[in-house]
Amino acid sequence: MRKLFFICSLLIFSAVGHAQEERINLSFNDAPLNEVILDIEGITGLKFYYVEAWLGETRITADFNDTLLDEVLDLIFKDTLINFYLSDEGSVILTRNNIIIDQLPEEYFGRADQEFRGPLEDEVNPLFVIEEQAEEVQALETIRIGKQTRNNRRRNFTLSGVARNTETGKPIPELAILLQGTNLGTTTDADGRYSIELPAGVNIIVARSLGIETNRKRVIIYNNGTLNFEMEESFTQLDEVVVSGETDRNVATAVTGVTVLEVEKIKNIPLVLGERDILKAAVTLPGISTAGEGAQGYNVRGGRADQNLFLLDKGVLYNPTHFFGIFSALNPFTTGDVSIYKGGIPAEYGGRLSSVFDINTKDATTEKLSGEVSIGPVTGNVMLETPVVKGKSGLLIGGRATYSDWILRSLDEPELKNSQASFYDVIAKYNHTLNENNELKASGYYSRDAFSITSDSLYRFSNRLLSLEWDHKFNEKNTAVVSLANSEYQFNIEFNGETNNDFDLRYKINESELKLKMKYLHSEAHTLDYGIAAKYYRVNPGAIDPLNPASIVTPLEIPQEQALEGGIFISDSFKVSDKFLIDAGLRFSFYAALGEAEQRIYQDGFPKNNGTLVEVQQFGNNEVIQTYGGPEARVSARYFLADDFSIKASFNNAYQYIHLLTNNTTASPTDTWKLSDINIKPQEAYQVSLGLYKNVNGNDYEISLESYFKRSENILDYKVGAQLLLNETIETEVLQGDGRSYGIEFLVKKNAGRLNGWLGYTYSRSFIRLDSEFPEERVNNGEYFPSNFDKPHDISVVANYKFTKRFSASANFVYQTGRPVTYPIGSFNFNNSEFVFYSDRNAFRIPDYYRLDLSFNMEGNHKIKKFAHSFWNFSIYNVLGRNNPFSVFFVTENGEIKAYQSSIFAIPIPTITYNFRF
Repeated sequence: MRKLFFICSLLIFSAVGHAQEERINLSFNDAPLNEVILDIEGITGLKFYYVEAWLGETRITADFNDTLLDEVLDLIFKDTLINFYLSDEGSVILTRNNIIIDQLPEEYFGRADQEFRGPLEDEVNPLFVIEEQAEEVQALETIRIGKQTRNNRRRNFTLSGVARNTETGKPIPELAILLQGTNLGTTTDADGRYSIELPAGVNIIVARSLGIETNRKRVIIYNNGTLNFEMEESFTQLDEVVVSGETDRNVATAVTGVTVLEVEKIKNIPLVLGERDILKAAVTLPGISTAGEGAQGYNVRGGRADQNLFLLDKGVLYNPTHFFGIFSALNPFTTGDVSIYKGGIPAEYGGRLSSVFDINTKDATTEKLSGEVSIGPVTGNVMLETPVVKGKSGLLIGGRATYSDWILRSLDEPELKNSQASFYDVIAKYNHTLNENNELKASGYYSRDAFSITSDSLYRFSNRLLSLEWDHKFNEKNTAVVSLANSEYQFNIEFNGETNNDFDLRYKINESELKLKMKYLHSEAHTLDYGIAAKYYRVNPGAIDPLNPASIVTPLEIPQEQALEGGIFISDSFKVSDKFLIDAGLRFSFYAALGEAEQRIYQDGFPKNNGTLVEVQQFGNNEVIQTYGGPEARVSARYFLADDFSIKASFNNAYQYIHLLTNNTTASPTDTWKLSDINIKPQEAYQVSLGLYKNVNGNDYEISLESYFKRSENILDYKVGAQLLLNETIETEVLQGDGRSYGIEFLVKKNAGRLNGWLGYTYSRSFIRLDSEFPEERVNNGEYFPSNFDKPHDISVVANYKFTKRFSASANFVYQTGRPVTYPIGSFNFNNSEFVFYSDRNAFRIPDYYRLDLSFNMEGNHKIKKFAHSFWNFSIYNVLGRNNPFSVFFVTENGEIKAYQSSIFAIPIPTITYNFRF
């Protein structure tokens, strides 16, 4: 082989000499590169040899005065893939990508005192070695990447790009990009982007995912460069219900406690009233729960509902549910995927203690009009997407609404006929690829709920979100994402009773955030993410006005609150070895409460009440009232015990500067958010996780076992009988204590075959302690007691069975320990009045919760040349008719205390839903 290389080198390069020292005097103004070459030939007499197609559309603007020829050529070919070689015979040979080597390196054949070393070692780049290729490799499309330079001695280069669906133009997430014959590989992100380190020379790149035709390319890489994949759908994989795009994600990544959900994967799970719901699917996974059926908010690893950060296209979604949590506020047709971080939260996220739900809307198609429609028993949903500039930009619009108001008005029962229960949400997204290095995305979202359970009151609440994102690629190693988002949540209550106390009550919170995130692919061993974020809060804590002139209600408005929150972060994904990976990050967060405001100062060491008030301090507009902040460590590590078996560990701490005020057992749409100030400190949490992760038969089965321990400080709770709404001295009604939670999560998942699904089990405990030397600030004698959402045992089974390509059946079973509750345990008489004596807080539990759901799914035929593809879902929710308690309450009747329970769905609920996609 070495002799062959040596002979070929002599034959090809024997005429190569030194560069001629020609000097050029020429001027060009937006001249085509071909004309520039002809002009240089004319004044120098040199002959250029090249393929004209290589020159492309390059144009040159430059002035050359007595400039050496090689300097001129360096400049005019600087932004191209063209190299040049100056021969002594008066010719210029142009090459694309590679350079011509006219002499062998010193000691190419070794030294007398050392054994022979060939060109595959240090001196010669291995891509120039002549070797035979297998016939199937030679048949592959060959792509040359990058421009070789003489002084570049690197052996690895970065290949990056975007994978898109050929038919729709949409990015393809979770596409595996593999280097054939090695264990090197990566996957595309939510935007279809990828980056991989490749050895210099010839590489066979394989791009594959279930449902996508496998794409192989022969890539010769000379330097860092870009390769985009245009992928076609495969209709031979439709017999799989669950599609897996990454074969080793659960064992290979360093981050613990992360789950990625895709809407298409949960369409067969039977859900209430036939509504596909990605957040309800998330609750079937270990570590994520709700306080009960119909409860608003989610509890992650023993955390409160306000400790979860819901992001929709980079903007905060304050209330992610409709109608008391029965429906999700996310449109399943427009949602692409949801990344849920509950363990090792990346350093770029801040402001919440327990979890991050990072939700991405699908990019609109840039190729042809398409859409999806769903018609259910109480809701309808439609999504349309269309190209704006074919191949470059597209617009997606989705809308969802309930027609329950129409159903209620058609009933004969007067109480139901006069009630109201409705919601709708709309979303729009525009994405525009400006060029290979720049992409813009803009999103808008609005949701609104209105319900009236009694005839004298009407509740309304709404979310509004706007976001703008700019993705920029500086080069193959450096990218940036700049995002600007504004979010608003508000509610109001109109009371119109039979007396003259009618009122209109309002609340609103608004926030704006600007964020810059940079990524630097330093090497195969190091990938850096770093950036900065700034957020501005504006809260109207509440206002009440008389609803009409006859009302005796006195107007009241709680002064507005405002604050700034900022963060700077950096993280490094450090590949220590093939087995050991560390993801180490650091975030520093900063918070400042701002005026105009009044702050009450109380006597140190005493309960906050009017008797201990020392003074009231006044702060002017935008004057800093109080600052908080500190470092937040985000460290995760993974070690391969085998190729498909790993152990992971993580530690993270976080600050949360905003609190949800509620004295309900479960979250409510009328709960209010309170900013930290002088009297209310930010919450803090520290969490450690340790887990084992195993794949069986490739990716047919996934098994994971993960444990965690979390400690919290300054958790907000309330005094008995606290008045939290429209309270100017809210600090006198709340308590701040310590939290503690721990648990173990087990998940076994079957991804392939006719039968697939998962089994999840969680054992977890969540406690809170409210201790003080003063009885009025002490609960349960200052001891730890179960939180409202402490449910030790949680079991979920989700199973799908595919009879044929068109027919399948699904089942969903859930069991949960009943949540804690406080019961009356006696009564006593005082001054001829009877009083109830209650147990310690949360000393008892409501009955356990369990539920079985079944569904049958029927798809239309899978002909490719068809206008629309349909899908029918027949579901029965709560097949067993279990009367699961939502709450337990007590009333006194005839001198006796009686217990009652309320339920949301106490009977089986059958539904039929029709979907079609075009």
